[in-house]
Amino acid sequence: MNENVVLTPERILEATEDVLRRFGLAKATVVDVARALDVSHGSVYRHFPSKASLREAVAKRWLDRVDVPLREIAEGSGPATARLERWLRALFAAKYKRVCEDPEMFATYLTLARDACAAVKAHKDGLVDQIAHILSDGVKEGAFDVGDVKATARAVFDATIRFHHPAHSEEWCDPATPARIDAVLTLLFKGLEAPRKR
Repeated sequence: MNENVVLTPERILEATEDVLRRFGLAKATVVDVARALDVSHGSVYRHFPSKASLREAVAKRWLDRVDVPLREIAEGSGPATARLERWLRALFAAKYKRVCEDPEMFATYLTLARDACAAVKAHKDGLVDQIAHILSDGVKEGAFDVGDVKATARAVFDATIRFHHPAHSEEWCDPATPARIDAVLTLLFKGLEAPRKR
């Protein structure tokens, strides 16, 4: 055992993901994580005081990976209409990629996220805030006709839930999904569009 290893929360989370991939959620233990890092399990507990806190941190890390590129789009430049469409399609693609390309890890993260209620709520609230930011820009540009930006952002999130909520993940690999996404987005943007000045 090498207790001289510089142990950081990030290194522990990386090792935890590897352990989860190898053993699965039911069999993975903190001892397995410590063994992968060549440290004692007490060293892991110094950073994460319980197995539950370690699992919550892994779930948060996974959710943050979805969040970072979306935040870049939301805070970027360009017309709000194009940004909102790009943001929504990026959200759908991120979820699709995880479930269709690595279904076992997706199932693992989904189970972790169910227990990490605070992290999931913060993630969802953050996504709605990003939509609200884009909508607000669109109102300033005269592209969107929106009264209550926050309520409308929540409605956009809810209206597209079929394409990003894990409860619908079994449908995402359906070949008809892209056409359904196009139809929903067309309808959504018609509803947001500001009336043209004559």
